[in-house]
Amino acid sequence: MSQLARCSVVSYDGDVIYDKFIKPSMPVTDYRTRWSGIRPRDLKNATPYAEARKEILRLLMGKIVIGHAIHNDFKALSYTHPSGMTRDTSRIPLLNLKAGFAERECASLKRLTKAIFNLDIQSGKKGHSSVEDARATMDLYKVVEEEWERTLLLK
Repeated sequence: MSQLARCSVVSYDGDVIYDKFIKPSMPVTDYRTRWSGIRPRDLKNATPYAEARKEILRLLMGKIVIGHAIHNDFKALSYTHPSGMTRDTSRIPLLNLKAGFAERECASLKRLTKAIFNLDIQSGKKGHSSVEDARATMDLYKVVEEEWERTLLLK
């Protein structure tokens, strides 16, 4: 079972607003360090899940939240954000078209970032950086923000 072990939130400009390791509520049996970047030492003095969840939800309340496959993040937080205040870059047809992908494809953050910016992310031996992922997601959103928000207003 996947659990939240790190959460990173960036501002529109990419400044880090929140970045903490989070102690899962259940024992970790596989850190998946190759993908997560999380090591046992990272969780030794980590913020307890319940405390981190309160901090994170306080940040998200009343805000437009941008993420990539963000339903996974919300699931890890046992949270439902209003759909009208959620922007999921894995589900933006405009972004896929700009990247040269099929309109309804659910492209990975790594592939979209490479196609749009010719930038490699998630490529280090230490695993993903949630800050790098958050910044890449925000940058992708900005590429289609004006057109996408206009489309949403017309719905």
